Amino acid sequence: MSSPAGLDSADVRIHNLGLLMRRLVDGPSSRSELAAAVGLSRGTVTALVDVLSDAGLVRESSVVASGTGRPRTMLTLAADGFAFAAVQLDADQAIFLAHDLAGEELVRVAEHHGRPMGDPDAVIDVAAHVIGAGLDELDSLCRAPVGLTVVVLAPVGGEPRIVLADTDLGWGQVDVLGMLRAREPRLPADALLSSDEPAALAEAQLLPGERFVLYLKSNSGIGGAYLADGAFIQGAHALAGAVGHLPVDHDGLPCACGQRGCLVNVAGPDVVLAAAGMADVRDRDGLTAALAAFVERVRAGEPTATAAFASASVWIARTIAILRMTLDPSVIVLGGYWADLSQQIAEATTPRLRLGVDGALAPTPPIVAGRLGADAALLGALHQARDAAIADPLRLAAR
Repeated sequence: MSSPAGLDSADVRIHNLGLLMRRLVDGPSSRSELAAAVGLSRGTVTALVDVLSDAGLVRESSVVASGTGRPRTMLTLAADGFAFAAVQLDADQAIFLAHDLAGEELVRVAEHHGRPMGDPDAVIDVAAHVIGAGLDELDSLCRAPVGLTVVVLAPVGGEPRIVLADTDLGWGQVDVLGMLRAREPRLPADALLSSDEPAALAEAQLLPGERFVLYLKSNSGIGGAYLADGAFIQGAHALAGAVGHLPVDHDGLPCACGQRGCLVNVAGPDVVLAAAGMADVRDRDGLTAALAAFVERVRAGEPTATAAFASASVWIARTIAILRMTLDPSVIVLGGYWADLSQQIAEATTPRLRLGVDGALAPTPPIVAGRLGADAALLGALHQARDAAIADPLRLAAR
């Protein structure tokens, strides 16, 4: 466990330091507990802890009576000068979130942009202001951001990565990072642009043992991602998770992406809200609040909302059936407001997923609600940044 084959001694040392850091992310441990958990001798762990302590990444936190022998000195994460940050830009607002190494929230800043359709400059202005305010708060805490990720709930691709199209905001191709950097020069040079992958990762981490996870969500549009043995399937142009733009209605209306009858045009949040007679609620209160009100109406059995979602569920079910046969997931996780209506989606979808007599050809994958709510993508991005830093802790300390 502690010395993977093919690594030289320096690599093994970095690997073992990372093992200790990952263990401490879960909470304080003594040196003996760390040794037992990672399969190293106590002497080796003591030497590695000294390295991490000298680098300012680990400190002794308390002494705990063991009950059977000498008291245990507990170790905890330090790294008081760092923070992991992420920004989410959706159809309603921009949100900046920063955590410490242990996953505790340090800063949260949010601002609504009013959804000016077809005007990326106005939206990016708000996002840059939120990032600046978040960085100011981190600076006041004497913490430097590490691994900042900007999450946009739209297809992204290219090199450098850009938004390819965002029907929720009426965008075509937009260089979000470039526009943000022009407005906020403090945006880290290694900032990343991502879509729904972090949310899928965060939800998948709550399903240990599941190797093939299909994540589908609807809040700002419709999106998703597919994890196979811990790796994302993205395709040649990073479009594999753009579920909202699957052309499921071949005789449907043209879509801004250039296709016809995309899922987002027949089951997207704006379409569903309009069918439920709630477009005015969306325009007045924003998309997030309107979808929350819509969910309550469906749960209460309000006829117009129920009929609107029943119509959308047919298209959602057809899409999931296609994806099931294409990807063969072991579990399907629903995020966004679909998580709140997962039972209704499962009821519409499950009959389409049965293969063979009584499911003899293949078991029907369960359809489950995501558990992380609106923060799923932000939390996933923070976890990715933290895991990358922990993999080489001395590089983190050298920043």
